[in-house]
Amino acid sequence: MLTVGAISAAVALATDLASKWWALDVLSDGQRLPIIGRWLSLRLVFNPGAAFSLGDNFTLVLTGLAAIISLVIIIAIWRARSRLNSAILGLLLGGALGNLYDRLTQPPGVGRGHVVDFIDYNGWFVGNVADIWIVLAAAGLVLIASRGSTLNRGETPASHEGNSRA
Repeated sequence: MLTVGAISAAVALATDLASKWWALDVLSDGQRLPIIGRWLSLRLVFNPGAAFSLGDNFTLVLTGLAAIISLVIIIAIWRARSRLNSAILGLLLGGALGNLYDRLTQPPGVGRGHVVDFIDYNGWFVGNVADIWIVLAAAGLVLIASRGSTLNRGETPASHEGNSRA
């Protein structure tokens, strides 16, 4: 299971980093290139915060949280029960590592770097490929949870019967 998660994470990380390097090379800061009218366009921005630019003043804290969350995801991949669970968690890890990489390497400095975003969704928000992987992984985890599946090796839905607290 660990191999599947590692491959999935590597694919997600590689596609994110390659797309960001492309965007940095081709797009000018703030320039908008329409793909589907205003609904979907390319526009290079540098995000010091989290989703929707929340937490702009807490970049160093967000970097620490991203590192901790990445470690938790690695443990979850280690404990995954199935290849599907491992692959989904790998996508989540790859996305998290892609944005963490920016925080460690982009200006203004290590741990305070701004995330490279370039996919503009009708002006609602601007994201990147890492964000796409994170959203897809989150949707996969919700689907797994809604089916009553667990992510941990050795657990079965029956082992949770009678353990709920009211």
